Amino acid sequence: MRPFNNLEKQARHQAQRMQEAEKKRPTLLGQTVYIGTLGLLFVLPMVGGAYLGLWLDGLFTGYSIRWTISLILVGVMIGAINVYLFIKD
Repeated sequence: MRPFNNLEKQARHQAQRMQEAEKKRPTLLGQTVYIGTLGLLFVLPMVGGAYLGLWLDGLFTGYSIRWTISLILVGVMIGAINVYLFIKD
């Protein structure tokens, strides 16, 4: 009878772990907020770089998008680092 007692204990332990995992499962709203946060962390530095680049390009005479393109690329790098650090934690 000893093996059945051990098996029953293991089955109850597994059932309890499954119930706890079900309670901790992320909701659709929680997942949506998480993905939205990731999007903002990636997009906001790019948009900020674009606006700053346009402003800097407007200060100089002639047609140039050098600052705009450069700062958009810097924004992409900063956004990627932001997303990495957010996911890592």
